[in-house]
Amino acid sequence: MPSARVRWQLLWSISASLRLAESNVSGPPTLSASGGLPGESPGKEAVAEFARLATEHRIRAALEALEHNGITTHFVDADEEARDVVRSILPLGAEVYNNTSRTLEVIGVAEDIERSGRYQALRPRLYRMDREMQGREMRQLSAAPDWVVGSVHAVTEDGSLLIASASGSQLGPIVSGAGHVVLVIGGQKIVANLTAGLRRIYEYCFPLEDRRARQAYGVPSGVNNILIINHVTTPGRVTAILVNKTLGF
Repeated sequence: MPSARVRWQLLWSISASLRLAESNVSGPPTLSASGGLPGESPGKEAVAEFARLATEHRIRAALEALEHNGITTHFVDADEEARDVVRSILPLGAEVYNNTSRTLEVIGVAEDIERSGRYQALRPRLYRMDREMQGREMRQLSAAPDWVVGSVHAVTEDGSLLIASASGSQLGPIVSGAGHVVLVIGGQKIVANLTAGLRRIYEYCFPLEDRRARQAYGVPSGVNNILIINHVTTPGRVTAILVNKTLGF
């Protein structure tokens, strides 16, 4: 039988890897009517609406709205540019927690944070800890890092950010726990409004994440917590990097 540490590391890996993990969808049925059954792919209409890269004009309009709502923004055209911006923002030696994100994996930011040696990476440190003996310390480390880096599931044209989570563990640091927040966002995640953003989560993101979770870990997925950021009151705390490319879910 695996040791307590090994069991915890496995559970932590599964939980952290599923931004939309755990049970089945608990949201309003009207939002998942076009698909969203466990294990299914997104419907054709959802793919057509939510997987398409927004026009540069629409992305720039969203950037202006985010700035108006207190979020520092950057606009780049390529993966490597986004990676370079993250590198330029994070101070050498900084304490950094990277949320599990397909976007961060694809552009190399997750690897930079965890393996480059430039930062005090919290995720590998947490993997090495024993939950039974160090549970309180682990909660404190993950809840209030100096820097957190992640992504979102939708950005509205009027500058709101939507993030879904299974356990909700990565939402607290983004709201207030972390000293600074950096979010890397693919250009296909621009939506008209909050209603469209919620539909994107339930109809497009959830089916993709559910299928991945079942294939990789043998567990279903669900939309259990949703964070909506309409305005940031602390200047300079949250930075959004929008990429003129399809990235992540």
